[in-house]
Amino acid sequence: MKMISFPDGASVPALGQGTWMMAERPDRRSQEIAALREGVELGMALIDTAEMYGEGAAEELVGEAVAGLRDRVFLVSKAYPQNASRARLPRACEASLKRLAVERLDLYLLHWRGNVPLSETVEAMERLVEAGKIARWGVSNLDTDDMRELLEAGGEDCATNQILYNLSRRGPEFELLPWLQQRSVPVMAYSPVEQGRLVGHSALRGIADRKNVTPAQVALAWLLRQPGVIAIPKASSVAHVRDNRAAADLVLDDDDLAALDHAFPKPSRGRPLEML
Repeated sequence: MKMISFPDGASVPALGQGTWMMAERPDRRSQEIAALREGVELGMALIDTAEMYGEGAAEELVGEAVAGLRDRVFLVSKAYPQNASRARLPRACEASLKRLAVERLDLYLLHWRGNVPLSETVEAMERLVEAGKIARWGVSNLDTDDMRELLEAGGEDCATNQILYNLSRRGPEFELLPWLQQRSVPVMAYSPVEQGRLVGHSALRGIADRKNVTPAQVALAWLLRQPGVIAIPKASSVAHVRDNRAAADLVLDDDDLAALDHAFPKPSRGRPLEML
């Protein structure tokens, strides 16, 4: 498995596991837990969740899934923007830790930007690091101008920016990705298959048919080949997790990449960062 390094030297697999919309159906709970555990066994040790997902229910599910596996898992969670203040972030973090049944998060993210000044969020995050509640912190859904402001606010230790990035959402390639790469800050790409909508695209189907793989695997392989990009697809079944894991071994050739560039053109100008 390809590994991606954070600025502090910690490394994680380029292919992780997302949990958005997990824990929403009780009849799927055991299946989702089994999927997450299988992912860890297959080397997809990074698991991303958030207090927003099911209002904490996804964190509780992840906590159950990683029981007995904590030393093998890189845990990521995210805080609501309204909880990103000096007073509220410690409480939000403690609540996430309790739901996850762990003592420390490996990475804690501001889910998106709200009304709390970035300087205050940076201070609150750094205090959590000092307290041993989190190992490192980062952000999500911040565009280039936001990242510049974050640095000016003392955010030099930001470990990552989690953004919406996939073949159909290539806008970050124009400015944000180069800006982050210059600073050795990796990207976490959420919705890497556009919540399944990419699998019906003819360009992806054509490549998949030639290589005897699935369109989703092509979409994931396209992301995974890039430097400094961590993909976090969600999979609710063991079979789906195994399919995702196989994408990490898929090599796209120059013809494949040219076909994808033709079907999903690179951005020719800047545009606002999209988010879901």
